[in-house]
Order: sequence, then structure tokens, then C-alpha cells
Amino acid sequence: MSFSTALSIAASGMRSQASRITHVSENIANADTPGYRRKLVSFEPDRAPDATPGSVTTGRVRLDQTPLPQVYDPSHPLADEAGHYSGSNVDMVVEIADARQAQRSYEANLRVFDQIRQMSSSLSDLLRR
Repeated sequence: MSFSTALSIAASGMRSQASRITHVSENIANADTPGYRRKLVSFEPDRAPDATPGSVTTGRVRLDQTPLPQVYDPSHPLADEAGHYSGSNVDMVVEIADARQAQRSYEANLRVFDQIRQMSSSLSDLLRR
């Protein structure tokens, strides 16, 4: 595997995890929004014609189809005649765990990227001698 291939794979991992972090932060920001459905991001192999084999990309963003909780608050403007409205299906514990996992995966790809860059630089220095 060449340095450029390894760099490309690590960069695709960082891009994908950054996208995941974006969607997790949107979920957290909308946790109290009535009727909001949690966004889910999946990863898949990058099938673009010029893609490096082994690189990943994010798939389509899907909405979590878990039933929305019914919140009882007769004073809420969206409440029906029984005093209920649809809440959000965002679970903060799950979102925080997803954010930590995405952050750690991003950092791991960053370390790989940095290690490859250092190896490339060291090889260049050796070849100059």
C-alpha cells in the first residue's frame, strides 16, 4: 500500500466521522423539539469511480423510526384535545455515546494520517542523503 493510498483512506474515515459528529450534534440540539426524529448515519465503501479502494463514505441519512413518545402537557400549543403531543425520539445517553465513539474514531484516523505523513517525511529525508 502506498503512502498516498493510506492517506486517502485515513482522510475518508475522518470525513465520514466528521459527518457523523455533525448529525449527532443536530440530534442533541433538537432533543426537545416536538416531533423531531433522530438522524442516523451509516458508512459504506466509497464506490466513486476515482475512489481509493478501502475508503469509506457516509450513506444516506435516515430518520429513526422508533415511535415518538407521547408527552402529556395540556398547556403546550401542539397538544391535542387529550393534552398529548409527540415528543422527540432522541436519547441523550445514546447521542453522547455516539459522539464519543465518532470522536475517538476521528482521532484514530488522524493519528494514522499523521503517522503516515511522518513516515513519508522520514523516507524523503533518507532518500536525500
